[in-house]
Amino acid sequence: MRAMDDASDASGWDDRPVPLDTAISLLEQDGRRAFAARSDVWETVALDRATGRVLARDLAATCDHPNVDDASLDGIACRADDASGASEDAPVRLRIVGESAAGRPHPGRVGPGEAIRIQTGAALPDGADAIVPVERLQDEGDHVAIFAPASEAAVRPRGQDVRAGEIGLHAGRRVDAAAIALAAAMGHAELPVRAPLRVALLTGGDEVVPPGGTLGPGDVFDANGPALAALVRAAGAEPLPLPPVRDDLGALEAALEAAPAFDLLLTCGGISMGRYDRVRDLLREHGRLSFRKVLLKPGGPATFAHLHGRPWLALPGNPVSASVTFLVLARAWLDRAAGRDAPLPYARRLPAYAGAALRSAGPKTTLLRVALSLEDGRLLARPAGDQNSGVVRTLAAADALAIVPPSTQLSSGDPVDVVPLAPHLG
Repeated sequence: MRAMDDASDASGWDDRPVPLDTAISLLEQDGRRAFAARSDVWETVALDRATGRVLARDLAATCDHPNVDDASLDGIACRADDASGASEDAPVRLRIVGESAAGRPHPGRVGPGEAIRIQTGAALPDGADAIVPVERLQDEGDHVAIFAPASEAAVRPRGQDVRAGEIGLHAGRRVDAAAIALAAAMGHAELPVRAPLRVALLTGGDEVVPPGGTLGPGDVFDANGPALAALVRAAGAEPLPLPPVRDDLGALEAALEAAPAFDLLLTCGGISMGRYDRVRDLLREHGRLSFRKVLLKPGGPATFAHLHGRPWLALPGNPVSASVTFLVLARAWLDRAAGRDAPLPYARRLPAYAGAALRSAGPKTTLLRVALSLEDGRLLARPAGDQNSGVVRTLAAADALAIVPPSTQLSSGDPVDVVPLAPHLG
């Protein structure tokens, strides 16, 4: 980092809040620029280490999957024409000439009037083109009686899943269990993935004590540091906790000077209107501002700027505000900087109904912590408890965030969109 007295990045400081959609759009744009600047930074990892990472390259199948026509159920394989007239009243008898099991295909050919026993996943032999399920036949030793026509739909054709050379997974996909299953089915033991984004976390203040320490009057345990580290990991990035600093401008400058290389700096607190809000002071003097405040509750003081070319998202200090603004704002930057084009957590909404009166905080988009229940076939959202941004217990009790648009009051029974929390909390 250049010396803190270099103010060449400084720009006008505008305290007017921006709408939430504007803040998200600005973060996405900056994240995409960050992605473009590091798009060639990637590595290859084994499947068991790829969960949560982002694919750096398209992934093509190394073979057809399945690589033969195979059976989707247990039964007998035969020629469809031989079983076309079979019924309960007029069963058809076929001669058994062999068996095909998964990994042990029948080596011969099925001719007219013949069948083989076949298991799910086993290769279909030459000559056979349909299957009768085991529930619709009677085994008679060397012969089998069938009571229904054979089904060609019970045969999974070669390459039904993917063909050799076909792209099965695209760059930008976050690797989860489903992606790992498909990659393995396509023959890949390793995946090309983006190097994880490094997120520097600076929490603290004169009143903040590490969990397990001793509280003095007015002190609080640091809930933000552990929570944000978990949220960063859930986003597929690497948290870099920095040592806590005092509410002192010089100490803040020194901490940033000593920080290791990072892609995004997240801080908590020090960004409001108080006398000791040193993050605000430093960014006002040296930062290049994108937005200063957001029409959002909780999280209105959130600020995004660049300090000497490095992005800095300053979150509010209250634990609920910090976690909520991470999900809504920080994920916008992180997802796009990682190359992911999937909908952001804030966009992954479920339609629900208010289970109680829900009100916005004036012109601000208001995100209420709600508990969800299914009643009479409808998803109901009720406040999970005290909505004060310092009450962490309500966040732990919530299933989702209910989105109440600006200047809106919802009555019980009114439609409301909710953002589920569980997939994004780590």
